[in-house]
Amino acid sequence: MPEFTHVKIVKKANVYFDGKVTSRTIKFEDGTMKTLGFMQIGEFTFNTQHPEIMEIYTGELEVYLPGVSEPLYIKGEGVFEVPANSKFTVHVKAPVDYCCSFVK
Repeated sequence: MPEFTHVKIVKKANVYFDGKVTSRTIKFEDGTMKTLGFMQIGEFTFNTQHPEIMEIYTGELEVYLPGVSEPLYIKGEGVFEVPANSKFTVHVKAPVDYCCSFVK
């Protein structure tokens, strides 16, 4: 979906890794949440509480997922899922524009 309707946006940014990763939280009427964000070049490890679906719109990165021996390589658009209560690492080679959906 290219745009969201009937949402609330949290004005304060989520800032991680000295500002190299930022996002804004979007809250939907049904209680679900997503973040829209941007990652600069670097390597970042994230922890999850809930399952996540990461949609990549632009950029280039390698994704190291739990339990998977080979990294997932994305250049341009791509999607990957991360299980709850785990961590994953991304090695960003070109700035990444993304949307993260939190699955409950």
